[in-house]
Amino acid sequence: QVQLVESGGGLVQPGGSLRLSCAASGSIFSINIMTWYRQAPGKERELVASVTSGDTTNYADSVKDRFTISRDSAKNTVYLQMNSLKPDDAAVYYCNAVIRTSRFSGLRVYWGQGTQVTVSA
Repeated sequence: QVQLVESGGGLVQPGGSLRLSCAASGSIFSINIMTWYRQAPGKERELVASVTSGDTTNYADSVKDRFTISRDSAKNTVYLQMNSLKPDDAAVYYCNAVIRTSRFSGLRVYWGQGTQVTVSA
């Protein structure tokens, strides 16, 4: 079994910062790409940022230059540093990871339970 557990969400004022964490645990042989998504009420889930096992990153245009994704492969953890937060950034943020659970298994996608980010004065 593999679990992804997010943390770090909360209430922040516009212009503020938050750092989200997502730790993967369980039967893990290797982790390929790790991705943050978000979903606001009434909207579709959207990709925020991703990082590959080789530390190649990708960002949604709406968060470029404000958010930074990073990973600690030794801890199976991905982070999302969010700066200059705007009310439009408010959403439930989900962690996603593509994981191989053994040398001979295929890749499988796992999701965390989500963490709420609220941006309000």
